[in-house]
Amino acid sequence: MKEQIVKTAYLSIGSNLGEREKNLSEVVARIRKETGNVVAVSSVYETEPWGFVASSLFLNMVVRVETELEPQILLDALLHIEKSMGRAMNMEKYSSRIIDIDILFYEDIIIDRHNLKIPHPHLHERRFVLEPLAEISPDYVHPVFKKTVSSLLELCNDTGAISKI
Repeated sequence: MKEQIVKTAYLSIGSNLGEREKNLSEVVARIRKETGNVVAVSSVYETEPWGFVASSLFLNMVVRVETELEPQILLDALLHIEKSMGRAMNMEKYSSRIIDIDILFYEDIIIDRHNLKIPHPHLHERRFVLEPLAEISPDYVHPVFKKTVSSLLELCNDTGAISKI
């Protein structure tokens, strides 16, 4: 019997439709049940939409997960969670959503496929990702930029409003 190796992944979670706080709580429970052990959870931050205009603010957070799932299987599981919670996939790159889950990091692996990019290609540009990520793992080193999360936060030019709730 092959022994499964546990890997660490960081996930960004956001919601700006429906009962936002309930959506975040539900998705963390689903991630725990369907992908692995959630070992760290950031505070929740209320943030402006990034890359588009929306009528409601987002709630965002980051979780660290220990998982036996390989990156593509993890992505498939997260997409299933999003869909089962009512996320409609549309052609717009940025839009309001019930739930959004992104893989930020998976160990120090670098993947660049059309459907899976790890580390997340925009995480260093988004304060709503970096603030909660720095809260739970400030010294984590980005495998491409070779900078800590706290350094990336200091360098981030995103001026969108963000507040811890």
